[in-house]
Amino acid sequence: MEKTEMRWSLENFYPGGAESGAFAAELEGLQRDIEAFERSLRDAEDAPVTADRLEQWTQAAQSILARLREAESFTACLTAADVNDRRAAALDDRVKNLAAAYQAALTLYDRVLGAADEETWNGWLSSGTGPGAAAFYVAERRERAKEKLPPEQEALAGDLAVNGYHGWGELYHTVVGRTRFRAADETGETKTYSAGQMQNLLSHGDRGVRRAAFEAWEAEWGRQADLCAEALNRIAGFRLKLYFRRGWNSVLKEPLDMNRMRRETLEAMWAAVDESRPALVRYLNRKAGLLGVERLDWHDVEAPIGASARTVPYGEAAVFIVDRFRQFSPDMAALAERAFRERWIEAEDCGGKRPGGFCTSFPIAGETRIFMTYSGTASNVSTLAHELGHAYHQHVMNDLPPFAQEYAMNVAETASTFAEWIVSDSAVQAASDPAEKLALLDDQLQRAVAFFMNIRARFLFETRFYERRREGLLSADELCALMEEAQREAYAGALGVWHPHFWASKLHFYLTDVPFYNFPYTFGFLFSSGIYARAAAEGPAFANRYAALLRDTGSMTVEDLAWKHLGVRLDDMAFWREAAAVPLKDIDTFLALAE
Repeated sequence: MEKTEMRWSLENFYPGGAESGAFAAELEGLQRDIEAFERSLRDAEDAPVTADRLEQWTQAAQSILARLREAESFTACLTAADVNDRRAAALDDRVKNLAAAYQAALTLYDRVLGAADEETWNGWLSSGTGPGAAAFYVAERRERAKEKLPPEQEALAGDLAVNGYHGWGELYHTVVGRTRFRAADETGETKTYSAGQMQNLLSHGDRGVRRAAFEAWEAEWGRQADLCAEALNRIAGFRLKLYFRRGWNSVLKEPLDMNRMRRETLEAMWAAVDESRPALVRYLNRKAGLLGVERLDWHDVEAPIGASARTVPYGEAAVFIVDRFRQFSPDMAALAERAFRERWIEAEDCGGKRPGGFCTSFPIAGETRIFMTYSGTASNVSTLAHELGHAYHQHVMNDLPPFAQEYAMNVAETASTFAEWIVSDSAVQAASDPAEKLALLDDQLQRAVAFFMNIRARFLFETRFYERRREGLLSADELCALMEEAQREAYAGALGVWHPHFWASKLHFYLTDVPFYNFPYTFGFLFSSGIYARAAAEGPAFANRYAALLRDTGSMTVEDLAWKHLGVRLDDMAFWREAAAVPLKDIDTFLALAE
């Protein structure tokens, strides 16, 4: 592979970045088309709904959706690469307003879907000019509209949310932009770091460095805690009030609907996770011994051991990932090669970037872009593979209608963690040196801890927070107490020092487009584990079945998806036990090698 650049290119979308004239023109065009779409729906309020009109509106809705996704991805990239770019932030705000206007128009679209009589509706669905692959999505909208407020009220709520609900979510980015972290590196020199850079220090190989980084991290988020608490309280308050007006009693209704899964599936998954906790505690206790401490602290959980402390150059990571992908699927490898070659990835370790990582799609261009901060850790390599898994998921769906590409977060995380499995497990199998194998196993088990314990703690915290929020506002100290309580439970008390300000530092709690941005990660990890076990058993022939599964992720519930492609029931704990056994099998090997 040629020299691999660490900066992405966005020029082929809208040249000029935040100053792009082409992007400004696109936003103007989007506004006109959204207004025309809404007018068309309003003009037909008292007229019979025909198959032709349903087709016309559905095509218009999908065209706008694809262009909005392109615009949202563009501003997401601009604001992530430079949290202080006010011009980009202003564009992002305008795109959010356009998205709100589109959502308001969709409430009218939902009304006409519901107004169609059964004969017209069924005839349109089955006709050659009907929605085709988008049929599941439009039928889903028709049914869910029945559980919401009248269209005018839903539209009003959406309009007010832009500067209220979503505005509070955007406050997080403002807070991140003002944070300054000062900590000493391995040479003892004190430096100032951005939030993204600081996160990498939290898993540094030198315990003194990561302890100092963690203390600085906690202290800075403590200084920002009152602002964060205000935002989190207002976001939750908005959701609870809207749910009440809709007649929804459970805060889990919306996230479960969005993830197209049943409550029974969620409970079966968590039951299997809780069963697995003792095995992970044994791993954590043994890792503490390897690090020479009686108990791990929060900042030790992702600390490297042995050979994993080696810095992996970005180009080497790229070659390694592409090679591992090729062993499973040449198509997956070709997509990854293209991403590196055509500069789809922003990985440079520099100031001004927001923390975390993501992959976002540009459906019209048929491309994706990946954002992360790469510093050469084993965790960074896993993150890179993870985001490329998202890119492959979008790749196999590029030719589907926009509505059929609207897959949920839980299956999105299935695709990404499956890609991680391909890279990490094959590396473990290939390792002949015991120290290297131990280090690679540790990296894999860190991911199991993240999905079984860290995500579990987030879910427990958020569930309890919403119950308490019904009674009134919570202070920053109360939120810290809730967070620490959830961490102690999820980690079974295995750690010595906790992270009470985790709720303040984690972007996911402030996302307003997706509530409960936690359990879908664990679903994706375990579902992908079960899929990976079948891939390992079936060999290369499974690659096509996997691509077919991904293509269906926007067209059915997860229960139907699992039954169609794997023949398993997701509301049965048996599948989740089998899936959990895949990562947990490494614990005995780890313990033996660690003797």
